[in-house]
This record gives sequence, C-alpha cells and structure tokens, in this order.
Amino acid sequence: MSGDVGTPAGGWGRAEILQRLQALRAHDLPAHGGRTLAYVYDSGLAQADAIGLEALQLFAASNGLDPTAFPSLLRMENDLVAWAGRLLDAPDGFVGSATSGGTESLLLAVLAARDARPDIARPSMVLPTTAHAAFHKAAHYFGVRPVLVDVDPVTYRADPAAMAAAIDDTTVLVVASAPSYAHGVIDPVPQIAAAAAERGVRCHVDACIGGWVLPYLDHVEPWTFAVPGVTSMSVDLHKYAYTPKGVSLLLHRDAALRRTQLFASASWPGYTMLNSTVQSTKSGGPLAAAWAVVHHIGDEGYRRLVGAARRATLELADAVAQIPALSVVVPPDATLLTLVTDGSCDVFTLADEMLTRGWFVQPQMTFRDMPATLHLTLSAATAPSVPEFVDALRASVAAAQDAGPVRVPAQLADAVATLDPASLDESAFAGLLRMAGLADEDGDLALPDRMAAVNAVLDAAPAPVREALLLGVLDRLSRPS
Repeated sequence: MSGDVGTPAGGWGRAEILQRLQALRAHDLPAHGGRTLAYVYDSGLAQADAIGLEALQLFAASNGLDPTAFPSLLRMENDLVAWAGRLLDAPDGFVGSATSGGTESLLLAVLAARDARPDIARPSMVLPTTAHAAFHKAAHYFGVRPVLVDVDPVTYRADPAAMAAAIDDTTVLVVASAPSYAHGVIDPVPQIAAAAAERGVRCHVDACIGGWVLPYLDHVEPWTFAVPGVTSMSVDLHKYAYTPKGVSLLLHRDAALRRTQLFASASWPGYTMLNSTVQSTKSGGPLAAAWAVVHHIGDEGYRRLVGAARRATLELADAVAQIPALSVVVPPDATLLTLVTDGSCDVFTLADEMLTRGWFVQPQMTFRDMPATLHLTLSAATAPSVPEFVDALRASVAAAQDAGPVRVPAQLADAVATLDPASLDESAFAGLLRMAGLADEDGDLALPDRMAAVNAVLDAAPAPVREALLLGVLDRLSRPS
C-alpha cells in the first residue's frame, strides 16, 4: 500500500480550493509591490521570495518543540543568532533564541527580567512613552507595572535624565528603542543603559524594526551591545531581513541572563516540557525560510537594500517639505517616516484618500501631547515608486483639504469622552455602533469603506475607552459567520 488515503468524500479539489483562496485574498492589502507602507516588508527581489517560500514548504511539517528531534532547526537557529550577533556587536558568550515575532521577543525579555528578580514582589519597568505597545502587553500578561516617561517634545527621543529618575527599587527592566516605531528615531541608548547599569537593572534595546537596517548605515549613534549596560536586544527577520513571517530573534549578552527566559516542567506523566520561547510546538518553516533568505541576500545585498530604502525615505522627506499642508514630525534615523498636517486636513482622511489611489499608509492617533500622524514604513521595493507616491500624496492632500477635517458629532464625542469602559457590555456597544453609523439594520457591525470618521471617533476617545471600543470591534469581527 502507498499510504495515500485519497481525497475524503465531499472534499474540495485543488483547483476549487485555489480559486476560493484567490477570492478570499482579493480584498487584502498587497504584500508585494511596495505600496503597503506598514505591516509588510518587500525587498522587491522575486528570487529571494521564491527561495523563502520553497524553504518554508520544505520544513513546514518539522517541529521546533524538540531540538534533538529536528537538529536542522537548531543548527539554523544558532546560525541566524550568530549572524545577528555580528550585526549587533554581541560579545563573546552571547546567546539568542528565535521567536515568532517582535511581540514574543519583547514578552520574553520582560519575563526574563521579572523572573530574575523573585525578591521583588511588585516589579516594574521603565518605558519611554514611545516604546512599543508589546511592552504593555507584557505588563498585562506578567504583572510588571509599566512606568511611562515622557519623551523630549521636540526630538521624540527618550529623556535619559527622566528615565534615570524613574528607576527605583522595584525596577527590573529599562527599555530603549532603535528606532521607535511611531516616529522612527533612536533613543539615547548609552545614557539610558548607563543609568540602568548603575542601579543593577537590565536594559533591553528594542531593535525589532531597525536591527537589520542600522548596521548597514553609516554614522549611527551607538545603540548595540557595544554600549555597556545593554543586556538584551531584539531584531525581527520578517521586517528588514525580508523573510517570510514570522521570525524574530531575542539576544542576551550572556547565557545567565537568558536562564529565566527558559521553561521546563516534569510535573506530569508525559514528556518533560522544555521550551526556550512562549511556543512549544512551532513549525520549522518560517525559521528555514529566514535562514534561506538571509543567506541568499547576504551582507552586500542587505547593504544595497538598506541603501535604497534609506534614500527613498530621505527623498520622500524632502518632497513632503514642499507640500505646505504636511511636515515631517522629526528627521528619520532609519527608514520610518512620520507626517503631521497643518490642520487644513486630517491624517485619517489622508489615509483614506491614499488608499483610493492604491497606497496604504497607517494613521496614528493622538497620545498625550503628541498629535495624530501618518506612519510610513519604506521598504526597498517602494524606492522606485517614490515619485508616484508623492503625486498620490499631493492629490490626497488636495482632496482632504477640499473635504475639510473630519468633525465628530458633539453627542458622539461626549459619549466616548465620558464612557466608562467597564460599562461597555453588548447592549451599550450596540448603541455606540448605531450612534456612530457602524451598525446595519440588524444592529450588526458594518465597517465602512472609508475609515476617517471611525478613526476620528477613536481619536477623540481617551485611551482606555479607545481600547474598549476596539476590543468590541475585534470581538464582533472574530465570530463565525
């Protein structure tokens, strides 16, 4: 017998499945072509993409749960960690682990810091307000209180003196970004790490989005393990290493620092659970794909790709300076650009207008004293299309100015401003949907094609209310049809 059990009775054939998959994908943002300036990263190298997908398929059924069962995965993981260690100036004796993405890397950095200090009953971590939201997720999961420190209002970089002042006897971790996602600037890592080291506290540098970019740029301020006091770093391969999602790396200065990240349990009759990450079972496909793509592109290839993306970022920043309604919030340190309007239009309408012209840009809402902005992540594949992007941006600004800034109805603005998130049950949420025009005739969620009005309502809401509203939307979206 061949072992082929055949097609189950009533199952769809290959052609029908592929047709249905193509139909399902029809309304997704494009993952290639450089027109989606968030969420995806495109090298523009078709052969690199093909090699990555081939490796993904080849190792899809392998399992990273047990490195002795699939030693190939362990070899590839160690190889990628070594590559990253070279880029990040890691010292002799450093160690690292592959994770599913930046969020898992940051979660594990916080977990390791917390569990290294069991003597602290109510641990905390010091974060600049621009630190990635994954740290807040870690705080929620692991009970590590986030202490938020305002950044410099002009440079949007962390304030080292204020960060140092926020460290106390409960602090288990201090965080810096290289660069920050929201504004694309590198925090002053040397001063922050020195302040942490002086108090005997770990310092994590979140280089998830910049760790495969900054090493290939010249004249960058110190931000790696070369800075004394930096104890751990994270870098995502599925961002600017241009590998299929999802693979990130978490590196520690030495093995002792990683010890509290690891988990083992023999307290049951099955196999002894032994994990280096949050996940147990994990497909070897993404790891193999990352290994294949990184070795295919190589250092010189990455230098060219980073150079193209960086030049595109500066070219676009220069073009924005010629559009009176827009300005760059802060000069970019890498390949992320953040724009703000002069008030003649709003970023939410601009994002809608750009999408109608085939470009996805990401609106960011107000936070404390920071205005609503547009976030642009520029990949190498975007570089050839910068003139086309600028034309679309000019046209979108004109259309947004003609429409005028979105105005939230006073009744709705008052409702979201005074809403108690704890009171947002099914009935209250349904009422808000109707008030916001987001419910169909049956009262079910009905998102519009243009999101400016919805985003304006969310922008008017205090952060806890915004979270509750979006959780309600996610809950409604994530239900079987």
